[in-house]
Amino acid sequence: MTATATLGAGMWRLWALLGVLWLATLPVRPLFDPDEGRYGEIPREMWATGDWVTPRLNGVKYFEKPPLQYWATAALYSVFGKSEWTARLWAAAIGFLCIPLVYGFTRKIGESHEIAAIGAASLATNPLFVIVGHLNLLDQAFSFFLVAAVFAFVLAQRGASPIGAERRWMLLAWASLALAVLSKGIVALVLTGATLVVYMLMTRDLTPLKRMHFLPGLALFATITVPWFWLVQSRNPEFAAFFFVHEHFARFLTTVHKRAAPWWFFVPLLFFALSPVLASVKDAVVNAWRGPATPGGIPAQRFLLVWCAVTFVFFSVSQSKLVPYALPLLPPLAVLLAQTLRNDARALGRAAWVVGGTLTVLALGLMAYDQRRNGTLHTDVAIWAGVGLIAGLTPLLLRWLSIRVSPVGGWALLAAVCIVGYQAHIMAYSVLPPTRSGQGLALQVAPVIRRDTELFSVAQFRHTLAFYLEQPLQVFDYGGELEFGMRQEGIALTTGTTEFLERWQRADDAIAFIEPRIYDDLVAAGMPGRVLANDLQSVAVSRR
Repeated sequence: MTATATLGAGMWRLWALLGVLWLATLPVRPLFDPDEGRYGEIPREMWATGDWVTPRLNGVKYFEKPPLQYWATAALYSVFGKSEWTARLWAAAIGFLCIPLVYGFTRKIGESHEIAAIGAASLATNPLFVIVGHLNLLDQAFSFFLVAAVFAFVLAQRGASPIGAERRWMLLAWASLALAVLSKGIVALVLTGATLVVYMLMTRDLTPLKRMHFLPGLALFATITVPWFWLVQSRNPEFAAFFFVHEHFARFLTTVHKRAAPWWFFVPLLFFALSPVLASVKDAVVNAWRGPATPGGIPAQRFLLVWCAVTFVFFSVSQSKLVPYALPLLPPLAVLLAQTLRNDARALGRAAWVVGGTLTVLALGLMAYDQRRNGTLHTDVAIWAGVGLIAGLTPLLLRWLSIRVSPVGGWALLAAVCIVGYQAHIMAYSVLPPTRSGQGLALQVAPVIRRDTELFSVAQFRHTLAFYLEQPLQVFDYGGELEFGMRQEGIALTTGTTEFLERWQRADDAIAFIEPRIYDDLVAAGMPGRVLANDLQSVAVSRR
């Protein structure tokens, strides 16, 4: 076997091992409210109804996001059935693929196997990337396809590629961009377009436009994106105004979504994300900016630096900020850091201490919080936090024993430690009281639900209840993200607790999930029924 074949086999084994570790806990923990429940329930309703065009949540239209993840998850339900792991598989698996994506791109721009492997492994040591990557969100697929589009664009714009290869890379970029749009919307076009414009203004060079292959590229982009937009608009005339105006322009320009945060919101977030390699960031940025020019083409690392700056500024000035919005920055940053990490003999040691310290502090913090908040240390919390603690101590122990490994081996080991350690802490968080999922409540109530049982939700809507009970709930005294869909279905938004109480009095067989304080008021107002189960967020009451 040649050295190249041996190297290739070794990398496949590494990706397989890391992939198995990455996916290990998907079926073990319940879905969290609200996001994981939402993105598990919408595909379930799509799968159950057979309507793959109009997304619905709790039985009403839901147009906040495009359907690619819903389609993928509904397809998984169709093959493997509905469960926690099928609900999470698309998001988690495609999040993991960002790691070999960094490796492949770094190799394509001419870096060695060692540098590419270190860059990829450093992404897996990023605590923000690992934690967000294991949640059922839309941001992993959006980031993967968006970053893939940027990487393919850079490879097409290198200047030295034959016209055939250039065209293939650009078509891949157009296709990836289309899939990013179907993952989370037209913000993908804004970010890529703004980056290209800023780069051309900085360099006073318009030649990238000559290599865009606009005609076949736009045709491919339209072929992927237009069918769903056309179908959903033709069936739902209200779609365009809500999706494009409310969900994009209003989200960016106003605080209508109530996700405002100061302009510096992403600064400490990136410090946390890059903490294992923070000491190398300055040199990596300088090296990327001063890197050698590519005759007749775009310097890969300089363009990625511009991409990171534009993306950071865009989300910083937006009036809607959430932690996962930082995800598209992380794979390109791993590419920029790769060479600096390889050339710095102390980088691995520093990363080991930061990773070990962070995992250790998190483990002790989770156990201390459980003891203080709940008056006892729960066994499940102690077990999972203990796994995270052992993972955190592993790199420190190896350093203390002066066990030497190759740079690639050391970074790969650190990546495995982070993947295991942060998953263990997510598990500890999931079992740490109070509950963050409606799973337990649903399991207690499900045995008494009959075919004709009406399900009500009062003063709240817990996405995971709909997911685990596998049917929508009639909502009273709540609008929130369901408000638009309820209006479209003609459901009155003024139905409050008085209307609910009247409906409850007329019901023969019903179960209501009620916010605890509201339940106390309803009991005082004469609400009949018996309590089936409760947690800190809901009281489940039966009319029978």
